[in-house]
Amino acid sequence: MRPSLVRLTALALTLLVCGCSLKRMAVNSVANSIAAGGDVYSRDDDPDLIRDAVPFGLKTMESLLEVVPDNRNLLLAACQGYTQYAYAFVQLDADTIESKNYDEATRLHDRALRLFLRGRNYGLRALELKHKGITHGLQARPDSAARVLTAKEVPLVYWTAAAWGSAINLGKDRPDLAADIDAVRALIHRGLALDEGYEHGAFHEAMIVMEALPPAMGGSPARAREHFEKAVALSQGARPGPYVTLAQSVSVASQDRREFRELLGKALAVDPEKYPSDRLQTILLQSKARALLAREEELFLDADTTSVEKSK
Repeated sequence: MRPSLVRLTALALTLLVCGCSLKRMAVNSVANSIAAGGDVYSRDDDPDLIRDAVPFGLKTMESLLEVVPDNRNLLLAACQGYTQYAYAFVQLDADTIESKNYDEATRLHDRALRLFLRGRNYGLRALELKHKGITHGLQARPDSAARVLTAKEVPLVYWTAAAWGSAINLGKDRPDLAADIDAVRALIHRGLALDEGYEHGAFHEAMIVMEALPPAMGGSPARAREHFEKAVALSQGARPGPYVTLAQSVSVASQDRREFRELLGKALAVDPEKYPSDRLQTILLQSKARALLAREEELFLDADTTSVEKSK
């Protein structure tokens, strides 16, 4: 090959490499911007607008991850986005219509489960970038595997646990998912050890869900109530999540109608402006509280004696 041709070939290869590098830099920049822009959704007060907008954003993240598969910020955003979308716009819909349209509710619950698992997988991918083999470690030796996680990773710990735990909660009849319950507990316990006050007690709120599982899966109503008290204290009573979660899980399971009403009443009394960054979540959970109250007679076997007592 002539020297001039060699130089031209080398230059072309250099430009190609630089072009790929520049492309990755540009995509990483866009990815980081998208990953940091979640507040525009969570602060909104129009759930229908966000319902329509989120899927495009999620698929955009997945398209970017095809180019920059190791962008940790984007993997976290995908984990968080799929988990929030699955809960807010799929599972809540299923819960609301379950008594009227069981088949459609079942379809939606199955879809929510798949979305939760997709979110979990993105979270685990992000954890694997720094802690290779942690997925297997969490399943085989959950407590020791979780101990390597650091305070900087708390958001990733939380959203991975939230996605994984939500999938287990929906898939109680799937042994393959139930087997991972200790992995989720280990993540949440690690999160509590690193930052108990994260997102105004979000880890304690997650533990209410975990402890509301059947005793055979390690749940405990007493421990659920302990985590509820801590979640309420850390949020100054200004997040509806702990009230709704305890009412739907523990109060219904114990058939405590009075507590059920009191908890949902407190959820509805929360001011969405207390934490503007959680405005959408508050609005959605208050909608769920109203839906639960509308289903009260289906959820409780005992007759409502309130009106009789008042007339005495």
